[in-house]
Amino acid sequence: VDTITYVGHATLRLETGDLRLLTDPLLTARVGHLMRTTPPPDTTGWRIDAVLISHLHADHLHLPSLRRLQPAPLLIVPRGAAAYLARRGFPRVVETAPGEVVTIKGVDIETTPADHAGRHMPGRPRAAAVGYIIHGAHPVYFAGDTDLFAGMAEIGAKIDVALVPVWGWGPTLGPGHLNPYRAARALDLLRPSLAIPIHWGTYFPMGLRPFLPQMLRHPPHTFARFAAALAPGVRVAVLNPGEGLALE
Repeated sequence: VDTITYVGHATLRLETGDLRLLTDPLLTARVGHLMRTTPPPDTTGWRIDAVLISHLHADHLHLPSLRRLQPAPLLIVPRGAAAYLARRGFPRVVETAPGEVVTIKGVDIETTPADHAGRHMPGRPRAAAVGYIIHGAHPVYFAGDTDLFAGMAEIGAKIDVALVPVWGWGPTLGPGHLNPYRAARALDLLRPSLAIPIHWGTYFPMGLRPFLPQMLRHPPHTFARFAAALAPGVRVAVLNPGEGLALE
């Protein structure tokens, strides 16, 4: 990967050569009871080749956001999701599972495990959460939503950059998530050269404005402090929603 742009929540634009990838697109001003803190991105001219979906929760597989992407990109999804998406007008879907590789424009995208059961959404199929490694000159690991798991050490042997979730959208976290401390412990397993905290700072529940500093601003910086102590060899770059970083 050559360039990483943090669009917000778990959505990132990853550019490598002429390949354009997008992770877990969440691009609207509102998602159910969640409000976006920044204006939705203008997707005009993005021309995304493929979208990587980590799991089927509504803040990661968001159908209105997918419909904003034109021309429609290829969707890479956990095994079990293709038929559900085809019924909703998304026929260009490839299912994948941990250990499998999808190659697009000469770039290998490897599916990894994740530890994120979470609540099953009615009307959606049951499909295991996954992560992805985008291989290339600077291999990047997109963890999606996950808690710590032992296989992170094996993933870490293959990557230079880790996109690590450090929070969510509410004042507390349920099981299957990384908080700033546990995300820093994940770095001790992954040992990337660079870590970028994701899954923070973009959406909040209506009526919870008093919790905004805790939910939206503190987590990535708290993560950076823990990372300095637990994984001092890893550089942490905090990107605000909309900011990008060119990898050298």
